[in-house]
Amino acid sequence: MRLATWNVNSLRSRIDRVEAFLQRHDIDVLALQETKAREDQLPLMGLQALGYDVAVAGVNQWNGVAVLSRVGLDDIEVGFPGMPPYGDPAAAEARAVAATCAGVRVWSLYVPNGRKPDDPHYAYKLDWLARLREAARPWLDGPDLAMVGDWNICPTDADVFDPAQFTNSTHVTPAERAAFQGFLDDGYAEVTRGHAPGYTYWDYYRQRFERDRGLKIDFVLANPSLAARVTGAFIDREERDPAALPGAPSDHAPVVVDLD
Repeated sequence: MRLATWNVNSLRSRIDRVEAFLQRHDIDVLALQETKAREDQLPLMGLQALGYDVAVAGVNQWNGVAVLSRVGLDDIEVGFPGMPPYGDPAAAEARAVAATCAGVRVWSLYVPNGRKPDDPHYAYKLDWLARLREAARPWLDGPDLAMVGDWNICPTDADVFDPAQFTNSTHVTPAERAAFQGFLDDGYAEVTRGHAPGYTYWDYYRQRFERDRGLKIDFVLANPSLAARVTGAFIDREERDPAALPGAPSDHAPVVVDLD
């Protein structure tokens, strides 16, 4: 199986690129983040014509996640158990959707950004991660499972082009890094780093991609049974390169994992 994750930064804007990416890399399952639309607003006919079933969680132009699969799409679940709400009035955001694809449980996750360490959204981010960790513990010993997506955390200084620029910023605070490390301490394995070093996100600002001033914030965390099946991974930098492919790129590159 070939599994991929991609913060697409608007599926409606980049549907042609997504369809081409699926075919170019022969992807079986694709988890998307920041789809930025309700299901009825998404252009899904081309994906369905390519043989993909689609599970979507989305509301209007904010957030949004999806799982695309050509190997089966069963037991769809929107939101993980205990997922906290946000806003006034408080409501669940479209940040998590799961489906079982050829025996692999795939969670597409869009972790809250946090904005600034003194922002209520930062506290929400930490709570969201803590609740996800609680929900994920029983999955460790279950069937093959991957939590994939945009984690909005740089777990180490090597994941930031210039750590000094991010002092007192989100993504690199000790609390966020500890939250990410908690999943690893519990027994999950981040299965892309050893095969696919390098960044996964480059801001559109000041030619960050061309200067390779990026962040590594897109990850695949696998439970032990699935981690044992990983044979390789790569970051498709070409999808982020404005000069490489037709159309405007997302600010994230897809991450692809191969399983035996």
